[in-house]
Amino acid sequence: MAVAGSLRGARAASFSEQLRKPVWLLVPAACFLAFIYLLPLFDLVRISLSGPSWATHFERVFAVSLYWDSLVRTIKISATVAFLCLLFGYPTALLIHRSKGIVQVLIATAIVLPYFIAILIRTYAWMVLLGRNGPINKLAIWLGILDEPAQLLFNRGSVLLGMTAVLLPLMVLSIYSSVSRLDPSLKRAALASGAGPLAVFWRVLLPLTLPGIGAGVLIVFVTALGFFITPTLLGGPADQMFAMHITQQADFATSEGFLQALAVVLLTITLGVVAVAGKFLGYEFIWGGGKLVEATPTPSETRGRDKSARQRSIGTFFADAIGWPLLRLVGRLPASFGTWTVRLMGGFVVLALMVPIIVVMIISFSKASFLTFPPPGFSLRWYEKFFSDPEWMAAFFNSLTIALMSSALAVTLGTAAAMGVVRGTFKGKTAVMLLLVSPVIVPPVVLGLSLYSLFLRFDMVGTTWGLAAAHAIGGIPLVVVVIAASLQGVDPRLEQAAAVHGASPLRVFRTVTLPAIAPGVAAAAFFAFLHSFDELVLSLFLSSAQLKTLPLRLWADVNYQLNPVLAVVSTLEVLLVVGGIALARPVLARSRGAI
Repeated sequence: MAVAGSLRGARAASFSEQLRKPVWLLVPAACFLAFIYLLPLFDLVRISLSGPSWATHFERVFAVSLYWDSLVRTIKISATVAFLCLLFGYPTALLIHRSKGIVQVLIATAIVLPYFIAILIRTYAWMVLLGRNGPINKLAIWLGILDEPAQLLFNRGSVLLGMTAVLLPLMVLSIYSSVSRLDPSLKRAALASGAGPLAVFWRVLLPLTLPGIGAGVLIVFVTALGFFITPTLLGGPADQMFAMHITQQADFATSEGFLQALAVVLLTITLGVVAVAGKFLGYEFIWGGGKLVEATPTPSETRGRDKSARQRSIGTFFADAIGWPLLRLVGRLPASFGTWTVRLMGGFVVLALMVPIIVVMIISFSKASFLTFPPPGFSLRWYEKFFSDPEWMAAFFNSLTIALMSSALAVTLGTAAAMGVVRGTFKGKTAVMLLLVSPVIVPPVVLGLSLYSLFLRFDMVGTTWGLAAAHAIGGIPLVVVVIAASLQGVDPRLEQAAAVHGASPLRVFRTVTLPAIAPGVAAAAFFAFLHSFDELVLSLFLSSAQLKTLPLRLWADVNYQLNPVLAVVSTLEVLLVVGGIALARPVLARSRGAI
């Protein structure tokens, strides 16, 4: 009996010890995402396969020229935008890297700031800039280039311009993360060996930054596949992208099955591109970090090192085969050519990102009753109208309430999950991290459509807490990445020392870990709040006539009436983002590092 009791006590102690492992912190986030994220996507696939045969709806997608042409057009536009972002993003990343002091801070801020401003607001800024009474038309007339305002909106050029401007920060940040990790001694050694600046760039810099280039191109391409806000506002009938058909068909009850098939096609293409990219780059490119430390060394790590070596050799071959003939052609150019190219292209990018925002902020103080720049006079009338309009205020407080609830949920689940990933010791960390951050690669229209069916069953459509939960799906990846980066700066030996002296896991977290990562938690909370506050696509599917958020009200007015009140909303959000970036700046410096 004594032996049996001893065995039971040992098993109980062992079980208690197992429960104290950090890996269990992953359970709440995993359960939440499984129910409100994965389950709806699986159900979406199930509905798409319904009908006389499993391929009925898919045959219609590929047989009807309207949808097939739109799919091909979407891929072409996404590829073109990725190329344009690379063309202008690489010099901009080099400009940030080569700048020093306050100049570097200002340039980096000009790139990062637009990244956190809602896509709808950035697109609205381009509508103002390209409008008939916008500054571009007025400048062209003043210079004598045009005799009357040109139609700069509602064509393929404006779509490409708007999408490139919206997605360019993603490319710049991705490439800069690779450039900033380069050993400066490599460039000095190449120059000391007699290589010219162009040869150093092509033979040393470019091959070593190919992973960052690949990651940037893929992130931009995958994100562009699900775009519909910018093409809808800036494009014409010939510029409809595939995601736009999903939102249009969503209003027709008879589209069930076929509508889900449209979404599954878009989702399959997106996941297929990510899967192929993951084989070559590793899935770490999604969250911008390094490889996760697994429980024990595995053969895949050795294969990963071999793959990195192969990537370098491929890059070297690419530089040798194409680079040297090209260098012979441009070798007669002065060394300053590359420097001025970087400065001019990088400066152009900074202007293209900041000028629309500045123009919109100025228009918010306009005395005119319509959009025009420069304003004929200045007034606070539109701010007064915004704050005195009960509908705008109701939308603002709805967004504020939902964002606070969503960020609280995302921070709670995301912080626990980040602790489990970083402090836990188990195999398959990369797969777990991929699950946690995967919502960022799922097109929002696909996620919104999938959630709509789930919310209908549980009577959650048009509810505050339902929208907050839906928004938290996208907030959790932001929290996990930021908190995981913050945890890297905390010495785990401090936590171990507190535990050895008898502190419980909860007390260790409260007294040691939490104070150390408090700036990261604050930054993560702000980003999750901002993500929810700006969320439009999910709200289009899941809101109701009684529950309108600020982005929904902004979307309705952008589509039907353009007036300076929209500029007021944009200005207030810019000020909100500036304050948040100032708070998060110490954490952002580490967020691109290894996890």
